[in-house]
Amino acid sequence: MKSEKSKQAAVNVDSVWELHPHVVHKLKNQTDEILLLDVREPKEWQYTRIEGAILIPLDQLLRRLEELKLAREKHIVVYCHHGDRSLLAAELLRDSGFTMVHSLSGGIEAWSILVDPAVRRY
Repeated sequence: MKSEKSKQAAVNVDSVWELHPHVVHKLKNQTDEILLLDVREPKEWQYTRIEGAILIPLDQLLRRLEELKLAREKHIVVYCHHGDRSLLAAELLRDSGFTMVHSLSGGIEAWSILVDPAVRRY
């Protein structure tokens, strides 16, 4: 079994685009000015999700931007399974005028390992 320190080291973070799961957890607990955006598919969402998140699948994101207009002043943290789709979604959101957008490094998988083991892994 990996120690907590080695688990943390397994999540590489590009600070321009990503936030470490522990940072997101801290933000989530400290402020209402954060929106967790899940860009996975509905089947994945039904299986497991991070409490308080909203679902807009990546392939629907551009046509559903209007739903996020009230979140323009919030910090949006996008997540998917491992972080690839969420990085693309973060780029799409930034290109659409959203300024405070990051991807959850390691996705919901890292969240489950490092923050909340009650979130099921797949």
